[in-house]
Amino acid sequence: MYNRGLRGWMKHFDFMILDFIIIELTFILACNIRHPMRHLYNLEEYRRIMFVLAAACIMGSMMMRIYSDILKRGALAELMSVIKLVLFSAAVIMGFMFFGKTSSLFSRLVVFYYIILSVVFVYAERLLWKLVIIKYKVNNPSHIRHMFLITTAGKAADVIHMIQKNSFGEIELTGMALVDAPDDVGMTIEKVPVVSTLEGVVDYISKQWIDEMMIVLPAQYETPEGILRACSLMGITSHVAINLGGRRYSVREVEEVAGIYTVTESLRIVDGYKIVAKRLMDIGGALIGLLITLILMMIVGPMIFISDPGPIFFAQDRVGKNGRIFKIYKFRSMYKDAEERKRELLKDNEMNGLMFKMDDDPRIIGSGPDGTKHGIGWFIRKTSIDEFPQFLNVFLGEMSMVGTRPPTVDEWEQYELKHRARLAMKPGLTGLWQAYGRGEIKDFDEVIDMDMQYINTWSIGGDLKIIFHTIGAVISGKGAK
Repeated sequence: MYNRGLRGWMKHFDFMILDFIIIELTFILACNIRHPMRHLYNLEEYRRIMFVLAAACIMGSMMMRIYSDILKRGALAELMSVIKLVLFSAAVIMGFMFFGKTSSLFSRLVVFYYIILSVVFVYAERLLWKLVIIKYKVNNPSHIRHMFLITTAGKAADVIHMIQKNSFGEIELTGMALVDAPDDVGMTIEKVPVVSTLEGVVDYISKQWIDEMMIVLPAQYETPEGILRACSLMGITSHVAINLGGRRYSVREVEEVAGIYTVTESLRIVDGYKIVAKRLMDIGGALIGLLITLILMMIVGPMIFISDPGPIFFAQDRVGKNGRIFKIYKFRSMYKDAEERKRELLKDNEMNGLMFKMDDDPRIIGSGPDGTKHGIGWFIRKTSIDEFPQFLNVFLGEMSMVGTRPPTVDEWEQYELKHRARLAMKPGLTGLWQAYGRGEIKDFDEVIDMDMQYINTWSIGGDLKIIFHTIGAVISGKGAK
C-alpha cells in the first residue's frame, strides 16, 4: 500500500496549527502590552475577535497557498510568506473592528504590535520547525523509503541528483539497474550501486528490502512490464516517469515524486491524513496496552518463571512492511527450546501452506509430552495474554493495532511473489484472519485472500470494527488455542 501523503493545504497541517497558536498568542501579548490593566478575557468582543483571527489564518493560508512547497523555500521567501499571512489577518481584524463597531476597545497600537510580534515569532517558528522536520526525517529510519531505480547510464546521474535534492532525506536509493549497460553491474554512480541487470531485477527486489520502484527511461525504451507486474504482486509501489514513451496501462495516479513526475501504481493509494489517523489510533491504543502489559507482567511473570525458569519475555525476528526485519515481543508461553523443537513437529502442522499451527503443541509450558494438558502456557495463549507485549512494537511503529500477521523469517523466505503483497501494510496485533477466521481457516491461501481483502478495503471504521470484534473474541476465548 502506498501512502501518497497529505495534499494541498492539508499537506503541512502542522505548520498551520503552529502558525495559528503563535498568532493567537501574539495577539494576546499585543493586547496586554497596550492595555496591561484591562481584563480583556472577560469581554465577549475579545472572544469574538479571537475566532475571527483563527478564521483569517485558515482563509488566508488557503487563498494565498501559504504552505505550498514550504520546505523548499529559502529564508527570504519564507519571510515574505509570513508577512503576507500576518498582513492579511491584520486587515481582517481591522475590518471586523470597523464593521463590528468594536474599534474603541482595541487601539491601533494593538494591531501594530500584533503585526510586529507575529512576523517575528511566526518566522522564527517556521524556520525552527523546518529544521526539526528535516532532522527528524533524515535521522529516523522508519521515515526512509528504500527505492530501486531503473534508468539509463546517461540519465542516471541527473535522476539521482533530482531525487536526492527533492526528497529531503525521505528516500534512499539502495540500488539500480541500467537498461543500456548490462556489463556495469558492480560500479557506482553518485554513490548509488548498480546491483543488477534488467533481467535480474525481479530476483533482486524479491530478496531485498525495497519499498518503491522508480523507472525513468527515454522514449526509445519500452517500460519493463514484467517488472511492474512483479512489483504489483509483491505489493511494492512503482513509479514510472511520464512522457517518456507510448506506454498504455491502467494507472492510479499521476504525481510528483522527488521532483520527477510519474504515473504511480500501487495496490492501494491512501490519503496521508488517513495514515496519520491510523498512527494516532495506534499510539493511543499502545499506551493503554502497555499499561495493561505492565500489570500483567507482575501477575503472569512469576508464574512463567516458576513453571519454566528463564526469561518471561520471548523475542523473535519477524518480517514487517515490505520485508523489514524487526523483533516481536511476547510473554513466553512455550519452553525455552520451542524453536528448536519446531522442526520435529512440522509433520503435525495443521495449516496448509506457509504457516505453522497445531492444537496440542507439546512445546507449550505445562502441556505435557502429548500437548494435551492445560497449564500456564495454555492459559496465556487461550486468553491472548502472550500478545500484550506487542503493544511496544505498535508504539515503536513496527506494527499497527490492525494489519496482517507478521510472518517468521523462514516463512517469508518461502513466499511466492503473490504472497509478499500481504505485507504492503504494517503487520498488526489483530486483523481479519485473527478476528474472524483464526480457529476455522487452515489454508494459507485463504489467509492471503483475507489479508488482501483487508488491504483493498481498509478504513479507520473497518479497523475499529476488527478491534471490537477481537476484544469480544478474546473475552469469549473463541479461536484461541
